[in-house]
Amino acid sequence: MVHHNLKSLIKGIRSCKTVADERALIQQESAAIRASFREEDSFQRHNNIAKLLYIHMLGSPAHFGQIECLKLVASPRFSDKRLGYLGIMLLLDENQEVLTLVTNSLKNDMNHSNMYAVGLALCTFANIASEEMSRDLANEIEKLLGSSNTYIRKKAALCALRVIKKVPDITDHFVNKAKNLLTDRNHGVLLSAITLVTEMCQIDPSVLEEFRNAVPLLVRNLKSLVTTGYSPEHDVSGITDPFLQVKILRLLRLLGKGDQHASETMNDILAQVATNTDSTKNVGNSILYETVLTVLEIEADTGLRVMAINILGKFLSNRDNNIRYVALNTLNKVVSMDTNAVQRHRNIILDCLRDGDISIRRRALELSYALINEQNVRVLIRELLAFLEVADDEFKLGMTTQICLAAERFAPNKRWHIDTVLRVLKLAGNFVREEILSAFIRLVAHTPELQAYTASKLYAALKADISQESLTLAATWIIGEYSEILLEGGFVDEEQPKPASDKDLVELLFSVVDSPYANYLVKQFILAAVTKISSRRTTSHAEQERIKEVLAKYTTSPELELQQRAVEFASLFNLGDLREGVLERMPPPELKATVMGVVSENKPVGSTQSKDADLLGDEITATPDLAKAAAAPNNQDLLAEIFGSSAATATPSGVASPTPAPRTTVDDILGLFGSSTTLTANATATPPTPAAPSAFSLPQTQSSPTQPPAAPKLTSYTAYEKNELKVTLTPQTSAAKPGVVMILARFHVTGSNAATGLNFQAAVPKSQQLQMLPMSNPNINPGAVETQQMRVIAPVGSNVRLRLRISFSIAGQSFQDQVDFSGFPPGLTSGGL
Repeated sequence: MVHHNLKSLIKGIRSCKTVADERALIQQESAAIRASFREEDSFQRHNNIAKLLYIHMLGSPAHFGQIECLKLVASPRFSDKRLGYLGIMLLLDENQEVLTLVTNSLKNDMNHSNMYAVGLALCTFANIASEEMSRDLANEIEKLLGSSNTYIRKKAALCALRVIKKVPDITDHFVNKAKNLLTDRNHGVLLSAITLVTEMCQIDPSVLEEFRNAVPLLVRNLKSLVTTGYSPEHDVSGITDPFLQVKILRLLRLLGKGDQHASETMNDILAQVATNTDSTKNVGNSILYETVLTVLEIEADTGLRVMAINILGKFLSNRDNNIRYVALNTLNKVVSMDTNAVQRHRNIILDCLRDGDISIRRRALELSYALINEQNVRVLIRELLAFLEVADDEFKLGMTTQICLAAERFAPNKRWHIDTVLRVLKLAGNFVREEILSAFIRLVAHTPELQAYTASKLYAALKADISQESLTLAATWIIGEYSEILLEGGFVDEEQPKPASDKDLVELLFSVVDSPYANYLVKQFILAAVTKISSRRTTSHAEQERIKEVLAKYTTSPELELQQRAVEFASLFNLGDLREGVLERMPPPELKATVMGVVSENKPVGSTQSKDADLLGDEITATPDLAKAAAAPNNQDLLAEIFGSSAATATPSGVASPTPAPRTTVDDILGLFGSSTTLTANATATPPTPAAPSAFSLPQTQSSPTQPPAAPKLTSYTAYEKNELKVTLTPQTSAAKPGVVMILARFHVTGSNAATGLNFQAAVPKSQQLQMLPMSNPNINPGAVETQQMRVIAPVGSNVRLRLRISFSIAGQSFQDQVDFSGFPPGLTSGGL
């Protein structure tokens, strides 16, 4: 059954009981419409196009009606033109060749005697005009900008906007007409004109300079809107034409930026708008927000800026979450401009930390960090620590970093600094970056007067809670290093010292190592700590024997790193006095603000040293890893399945830990336990001073402090380049250590989209060994280069071969690839690079 008009078609489609019935009816109707088009039935054309547009709206093909729409446009009847232009706007876009046939119809109708026909042509042009059509009809548009009819002028201004977006180089053609439009008294024309002028100023700086003279005119227009009485035609919730006010404020923002004279001209009216606008309704708040943005962008005087920031502070008391979010977001941008003015609203900003909306909490948190200074550091850190106690897990990593960074920069004294970091370790010890832990240990090492106090506090904290990993690591290191201070002076308490015994210290550390919270890294720390305790003269012979027994137990550990340490530490017991020399207390490591290089959740805190310089310079340091890389228990099985039996040693990077564990490289801190000897095959840190040599030293992976960096001589090899990601590998060897190859992997995106969630895994043949540091950042922004350090130990003379597995996401699309890389030059393992 063929339906004769649109109404009956709609009724028929709605009565269909299934999707299949509806599809069949649409196909039948489309076939009838095609047949009618072939018969050139001009009487039915209007009706057919109406039905076809409804079919198009339902998502079915309707492209075969494009030419018929052109025929309707050529009709003298207004109703036909209206439907024809509607069809053109729906069925055509600027990329289709049929569009060239529309140009002539548009030109004719732009000169039509009926203003509504002209309006149809202008509306269609503004929606679908291509670059070619814009050039062809630019003169017609320019002419209509001077029309005596406000209806046409308004639409012509929007068409001119389309023209300059498509063809920016003819912007100057419309400057004079646009100036005239700014004097128009009709609100609709003025709104369109200001939209046009704003776009012109953004496109062409010379046009911007030309329109600065229009500032007094715009100020007068805005003043008349603010001071006029009730105007029913333009009133929205008691405010006269808020849309026009917002447009004028945005244009003033452009014209006042970087121009003192123009800014002075608009200062008074901006103050008037800010004080007279009703803030009880959303309409008023939108105008106030635009006023604030304008004041902060132009060269406004100080009083006006303070008023703008106070308006944002008032927004924070609003019950509407959107308004509060906007205020916090804007304050984050201006806090560096006028910190004191923002400081006045500190209490209400801190109240936002307890808001139920997570996005508001996040913005308030960022703003709180920016407000910390020498004067308020105690108050703000106290508030942030209170929030850390109840914060969502996703906030904790950034919070621990920022709190400790602020403590390092603004601490009134070292006791307060140490207490603050201790509190952080107790509250969120599973969410602390390696750099924070390293900085804390350096601080304690350089503060001998507080070493007994810190060790006592850490002992008590660890006794109360062994579940916080960073707390465990810090306590283990400090107790191991300064055990004799505790044993000689006792536990420092508020009233009087309490005696400490070597049995208490060793009992505590062994209770941790046997707990389910003791991971691979914690066990390594504890083995080194008890070995140090055993070498102190304050430790009894019974405890030394007990430690020796536990070390002997670990010499058969299936975990290679633990086994190796236990064997080496146990062998020290046979060295007599030499053992004390090897395990003597470390000299304080060099003080350096490594914590300043930590990247927060949203913006860099600031570091002048590049990651590449860290990795390939004199000292090899661990790179920050936002993903907290840690191998899952079943990684060996997983990688054996991925890489096949030939891949005996496989180290995954970027695999998220089930519980967020702090990414702490063993030797960045653990290396501080011993002498210059590095007792791990992981990342190494150069000790500040050499100690007695040891027969069980592993090969060092860093250059000596006096050796110049080898970075300038290195060659990079491309291992992977597709899907907008490029990975290069840069090998570094030393003639003194043949068979050891340090490899720096660099990751960067080649397109304009960021790569997120990068997971980089590597495997080597059975005859070789591989260790990897965590990746600097699993999210790679355009223009940034992220890095990862690897070390391969291979038979001298053999070729280094890698099997790489890479997974990542770009622009919402996930990729996973596996590649075999053997592009390094022969003889690499002979130390010939």
